[in-house]
Amino acid sequence: MVDFTEKQFERYNRHIIIKDFGAEGQAKIMNGKVLIIGAGGLGSPAALYLTAAGVGTIGIADSDTVELSNLQRQIIHFTDDLGTPKATSAATKMKALNPEVTVKTYHVFVKADNIQGIIQDYDFVIDCTDNFAAKFLVNDACMMEGIPFSHGGVLQFNGQTMTIMPEKSACLRCVFEKPPPRGAVPNSTQVGILGSVAGLLGTVQASEALKFLTGAGELLTDSMFFFDILTMEFIKFKLEKNSECGLCGEAPTIRELIDEKQPDCD
Repeated sequence: MVDFTEKQFERYNRHIIIKDFGAEGQAKIMNGKVLIIGAGGLGSPAALYLTAAGVGTIGIADSDTVELSNLQRQIIHFTDDLGTPKATSAATKMKALNPEVTVKTYHVFVKADNIQGIIQDYDFVIDCTDNFAAKFLVNDACMMEGIPFSHGGVLQFNGQTMTIMPEKSACLRCVFEKPPPRGAVPNSTQVGILGSVAGLLGTVQASEALKFLTGAGELLTDSMFFFDILTMEFIKFKLEKNSECGLCGEAPTIRELIDEKQPDCD
């Protein structure tokens, strides 16, 4: 029997009364450790929902400071936060929402020479980065460290996400192999992003983290979930591990992490 305080029972009551989730599910959440890389459009809702859920330890990694153009979609940051490091701004709101959660901040640019040291203490990683180079770096580092993670990306009215379980499911390189050539895909600075699209995608990623921690439901493994807000189409594509994948295939060629220069993608 899980021994919640009176305030904890009241705070998490709507979780605890869910059938087949209950007190044990909430206890697993409270013992969980999730890292969010990127405190922007995707990371904002993910951080808020994981904090509200009571995830025991949440890491926030982001090297940027809050800019006025961020506020259209990055809902964890407020106007008074302009010029503040995003990791610091996010942590302030998270602690205000739920003081019981331990928040660790990393005001650094995540690179090949530091990412493994950052991710290794976490149960699950959420990729909320805004460029292809970072997304492939997160994929490769998590695969090498054996840490499950959620990939996500948004642009204009569309979003896509998949969850990767190292050694068990397809990874990002199984699907896309490598980052696209420079200039082949526009970024949000060029073509825009509807703020609520980022909110929806980040919320899905937070849900995947909670499902992983509790064992509830089925993860988006070997699947790519895609949505188009304009048409309200929600599609889940089946994927398979690629035996020729350079990272997790039968004869892997990628054995070390590298930093690739790529433009922003969301």
